Amino acid sequence: MSIDTQRERSPERELDTSLDAMPVIRGQLPRWSPWVGLVAVVLIVGGVLSATGLSIGLFAVVSAVVYAVGMYTASRVVEGPRKATDRLVTIIVTAAFLVALIPLVSVVYTVVSEGLSRFDAEFFNSSMLGIVGEGGGAYHAVMGTLIITGLAAAMSIPVGLLTAIYLVEYGKGRLARAITFFVDVMTGIPSIVAGLFAFALFALFFGPGVRMGFAGAVALSVLMVPVVVRSTEEMLKIVPNELREASFALGVPKWRTILKVVLPTSVAGIATGVTLAIARVMGETAPLLVTVGLATGMNLNPFDGRMATLPVFAYYSYVSPGVPREPSLERAWTAALVLIMIVMALNLLARLISRVFAPKTR
Repeated sequence: MSIDTQRERSPERELDTSLDAMPVIRGQLPRWSPWVGLVAVVLIVGGVLSATGLSIGLFAVVSAVVYAVGMYTASRVVEGPRKATDRLVTIIVTAAFLVALIPLVSVVYTVVSEGLSRFDAEFFNSSMLGIVGEGGGAYHAVMGTLIITGLAAAMSIPVGLLTAIYLVEYGKGRLARAITFFVDVMTGIPSIVAGLFAFALFALFFGPGVRMGFAGAVALSVLMVPVVVRSTEEMLKIVPNELREASFALGVPKWRTILKVVLPTSVAGIATGVTLAIARVMGETAPLLVTVGLATGMNLNPFDGRMATLPVFAYYSYVSPGVPREPSLERAWTAALVLIMIVMALNLLARLISRVFAPKTR
């Protein structure tokens, strides 16, 4: 057999022939086709529905369905089934994301539009002492919220951090399993139950009519501790064991390894989780209704008497507006706007802390 005949019958030659027979390049839709298709569908569906009475919800649903079917069909004809399926899934995920954004955008728009009417200097430098109609502010509620949340954070953060360190670094056996179980149970406790627990605890020592800011801080700490434990525990678990082993190989004790290696490595995630836990409990209303109550004047002592907080202030302003109603409702919306701004500031602070304290890779 000649060399040319062997070359013609070689597997490589047969593979090249089979590859040549397969189409290598398929058609592809232009990059602008999704946007042009979306505009066309919106115009067509809008024109059809406007003749029968346009409904925004019906318009959005019909437009999404028609657009998904049209893009899938066009992509399947031009690009093939795999690319068409990819485009269809992308459209479904994007539509689900936009649907999830609707309540958030609605809440933000409503609170901002309604709360700007009383977003003035008087709202932030005066209380409701002696105010019946117009005027007044929520300075006492802002200070009460900051004081009670600060006390809750001071109690919850050390307990949560130490509990997470024990579970990750030392915890074994029945005690660790029991702690993990109770942390899971506390994560699902309704906020009103935490408030009732704190109220019952302080009623044993101060009587059934007790109302004080420290009781509200205890109720918030019950809700905050499991969040701190869970977030810190997850951050400690992602620290590579090689770092611990390298420290142990140098003869460093375990407690010093945790203090100097594990915690600095995970401090960014821990700080973020703690900040988000503070933001989560700051807007709680039910525990503070039971334990703290409402005050119209300034009280900066959390161990003596009632205190005002922004969630309770907004709640009572809305459900008991008085006569006339408009000033109280305006104060309620502005209090909600201020509370959202504080929570947003804490979330931005968490992002900043995460970026500043993140381990340097270079």
